[in-house]
Amino acid sequence: MELSDTQKATVTQWIQDGRSLAEVQRLIREEFECSLTYMDVRFLVDDLDITMAEPEAEAAEAGAEAVSEPEIIDEGGVGSVSVEVDAVMRPGALVSGTVRFSDGVSLGWQLGASGQLGLIPGDDPEYRPKPEDVQAFQTQLEELLRQKGF
Repeated sequence: MELSDTQKATVTQWIQDGRSLAEVQRLIREEFECSLTYMDVRFLVDDLDITMAEPEAEAAEAGAEAVSEPEIIDEGGVGSVSVEVDAVMRPGALVSGTVRFSDGVSLGWQLGASGQLGLIPGDDPEYRPKPEDVQAFQTQLEELLRQKGF
């Protein structure tokens, strides 16, 4: 689906306000009633030639010490979300890995060639993670993939 010029201007404003791609994806779905994949939102931001604020740059400007991020964004304790990337990708996936949600449930995930991000059902096919866990997963995945050069 093609966004109007007004909608593109709104997306530009959201990015300039410092919102993450995952937040912009949610806002597009809620405000414009348009479902875009995470990758579609990334391509949209690239097409609009919008530069996203780098969290590291903002921290450096604030005088914070630079700390290198570990491979796993979070240690995965109870009440947190952690994301890992597989050393060997699943067949048909550009990139894949595992995610552990705050309730302790681990699921596989994969990003397909079409840019579709999907969770791979585990033991309970009816399991649905909490929305805030999904948001944390998408945010951590974005940062982890950026670190790995994807």
